[in-house]
Amino acid sequence: MRIALAQINTTVGDLKGNVSLMIAAARQAADAGADIIAFPELSVNGYPPRDLVEKTSFVARTHEALTRLAAETAAIPIAIIAGYVGPSEERAGKHVVNAACVLEGGEIIFTQTKMLLPTYDVFDEARYFESAERQHLWQWRGYRIALTICEDAWNDKQFWSRQLYDRDPVEELVRDGASLLISINASPYNMGKRALRREIFATAARKHNIPVVYVNQVGGNDQLVFDGSSFALDRNGNPIAACASFQEQVLVVEVDPAAGVLAANLCDSHREEPEAVYEALVLGTRDYIRKCGFRRVIIGLSGGIDSSITAAIAVDAVGKENVIGVSMPGPYSSEHSYADAEAMARNLGIRFELAPIKDAYDTMLGSLEPLFAGMAPDVTEENLQSRLRGVTLMAMSNKLGALVLTTGNKSELAVGYCTMYGDMCGGLAVISDVPKTLVYEISRVANRRHNDAIPERVFTKPPSAELKPDQKDTDSLPEYDTLDAILRAYVEEMQSPYAIAESLKLSIELVRDIVNKVDRNEYKRQQAAPGLKVTTKAFGMGRRFPIAQKFFE
Repeated sequence: MRIALAQINTTVGDLKGNVSLMIAAARQAADAGADIIAFPELSVNGYPPRDLVEKTSFVARTHEALTRLAAETAAIPIAIIAGYVGPSEERAGKHVVNAACVLEGGEIIFTQTKMLLPTYDVFDEARYFESAERQHLWQWRGYRIALTICEDAWNDKQFWSRQLYDRDPVEELVRDGASLLISINASPYNMGKRALRREIFATAARKHNIPVVYVNQVGGNDQLVFDGSSFALDRNGNPIAACASFQEQVLVVEVDPAAGVLAANLCDSHREEPEAVYEALVLGTRDYIRKCGFRRVIIGLSGGIDSSITAAIAVDAVGKENVIGVSMPGPYSSEHSYADAEAMARNLGIRFELAPIKDAYDTMLGSLEPLFAGMAPDVTEENLQSRLRGVTLMAMSNKLGALVLTTGNKSELAVGYCTMYGDMCGGLAVISDVPKTLVYEISRVANRRHNDAIPERVFTKPPSAELKPDQKDTDSLPEYDTLDAILRAYVEEMQSPYAIAESLKLSIELVRDIVNKVDRNEYKRQQAAPGLKVTTKAFGMGRRFPIAQKFFE
């Protein structure tokens, strides 16, 4: 049996476009001699559809799209595994299910419904779908195949010390006689996730003594980036075939369930993690821009590392001809800030504009002077400069029809070292889940790709917002390596301040100050532009804390 792993880039709600992608991939796979082609979870609809599934019209048009897929592939000699949102047959409960079907000869010959519905991190499937009470083997041409949907194959009790569910669908299907596992997935990327998936499914292969075919979607949908990285393992858990990460691919694998042998080309794309993060950000940025209907982007260039890496990512995402960099020097901007921004823009080959804010700042101070009579200057005047830059970028966005990319990193966003309606203005926060220390690492990746486009001085000069004389980030924050270590422990690992202080050998006063800054600035983050998730816990859809609350560490 020859199985095609089809990791395609679907768009949520683009039923016609998604089906067209699937038809083209099915033809390609059949021409390569495949007997089966497996598409990712909810491939017809795109993942995650979220509240779209509440619309009866969405479910009805999904059925129409599935009917079209069946009809237009009827003459293609291949069995097609497709994921879709289908109506629930239960009288009570949710009205839809997360389903997969097998199409052959224009007919649905088998269906499977997802049993385990995740509700952790970015997932909220129990909100939408009815869970399957039982699953069945797909018996095809004498083969007994366990066809599972994402989470259904992720609950192996030999792998996890704590079980999230009291069922293990793979174990149940193997008990019924399965000799091959095909798992279709929509598993978003975060650092370390690709290796984790391999370990989980290798454990399952060894435990059940069966080969495994794992198919994952690729592409960006809102805040999530899907890396693909589909693979096949033999019954000993050894990788036999693998697709590239962060790109569409149809890879044909030869499988003999009886002997447990698979054969195909192995594309090992497990690169160093900073390289993978950079690729994820490029893909997520490209797809967000494209799928939202934009073509060009605008970036405020400060001459610092954050705006520099954002510009490099944008160039790789949409091409240098579609990137506009804007330098907006203010009263406290250094000469090197403009020089570094201009040099970087020239090196990348992007359009570069100069829009000073000093005159507008002086005018605003004059207008506000009667209102602030008798009050000393403070952070108000600092934030005013940032907001004038935001106004400038948004005006250009309106006039040129280009999307503004914000440039704040995760470290700043975590502690509120950013200005609402200022540097937070924009449509996509490209690096909002990238800690400052990682920003420097992925900037080296960018420089390897762009012939050292980011000047070396940008890497070595002390970070500064330049909103008052001789300002440095360390005036308000600890060194970034210390800050990022605290934030990782608190935000991603949910450790207590005392545990963090003890493990990092830091004062409890410093740690408590940082974690309370995180908690106090939830109101800012919930008004921020959506960002691309690359760590295990990002600010955004996977982290839900109240704004109005009184619990502080």
